[in-house]
Amino acid sequence: MKGVLLVNLGSPDSTKVEDVKKYLDEFLMDERVIDVPWILRAFIVKGIILRTRPKKSAEAYRKIWWDEGSPLIVLSRRLREKVEELVSVPVALAMRYGNPSLEAGLKELYDKGVTEVLLIPLYPQFAMATTETILVLAEKLRKKLFPDMRFTTLPAFYNHPDYIRVLSVSIQETLQDKDWEHLLFSYHGVPERHIRKSDITKSHCKIDGQCCNTPSPAHQFCYRHQCYETTKQVAAYLGLKEGMYSTSFQSRLGKDPWLQPFTDKTVAGLAENGTKKMAIVTPAFVSDCLETLEEIGMEAREDFLEKGGDEFHVVPCINDRDDWVKVLARWMDEWAKEEELLATN
Repeated sequence: MKGVLLVNLGSPDSTKVEDVKKYLDEFLMDERVIDVPWILRAFIVKGIILRTRPKKSAEAYRKIWWDEGSPLIVLSRRLREKVEELVSVPVALAMRYGNPSLEAGLKELYDKGVTEVLLIPLYPQFAMATTETILVLAEKLRKKLFPDMRFTTLPAFYNHPDYIRVLSVSIQETLQDKDWEHLLFSYHGVPERHIRKSDITKSHCKIDGQCCNTPSPAHQFCYRHQCYETTKQVAAYLGLKEGMYSTSFQSRLGKDPWLQPFTDKTVAGLAENGTKKMAIVTPAFVSDCLETLEEIGMEAREDFLEKGGDEFHVVPCINDRDDWVKVLARWMDEWAKEEELLATN
């Protein structure tokens, strides 16, 4: 029997400091998020970050929390419910960190008799700290608890025509009655070393401005290339001219080199250089969350206006849009039919 598991990042159970601390501990102690030896990671996370960060993060979560709970969890549940209405196979939801856990999601499918699972990490672009960590944990759980299950993974869909169309249309609809001069594509940042570690050629990714535009097998797992490719294809779909848009990276942590240009500096720079009306979209996120609602919708907006900007338009994530739901459902059905053909041959 076939089934699908949608997997998103996760969220604290509540805005209480202790719940935020528990969530951050699980998230930041992941060796693919802070990829240093365990003893150093424990010192950084437990000895430094968790002493001060949970209180500040809890305050940020309170600003964006909904009556139903965490926006990311609520939106992910809505997406699962809508998709399941359109497909003939069971669909479960899991989070890499927090609840519902990856183990709980797999068990839900297992209890329904599912033995063939399509894993769908809800990230358009591949990264060590997102897609890879989901797949590693899922395989670990499969071997330990669900040995009869077989996994197939939906590849990164950063350049899939269906995804590009949905994202582009969502931008068009949001901005159709808005006046704007510049559209910023803001992606979640990662350390530069993550790009190099994911380079299967071990030599292509130099982050020198050329490697992302030079064809290579490394692009299959290169987050930076995939971000810029998403921007390129959406800009082409929308007919944007050079200078009307740009790409940046948000949410850096620590002092190691992270992907640039940084979103906060880019937003401030646009305002300081005379841009009065800007729009921003966050294509690394499928669901609105702390990074989109608070970091972009509140902090970046405030910075832009303080630096002299007049209008700041935020394009929502694709969330549970009907066209996105239909795309996901079609991908699931295509996988299920393909599996049936393989089984009969």
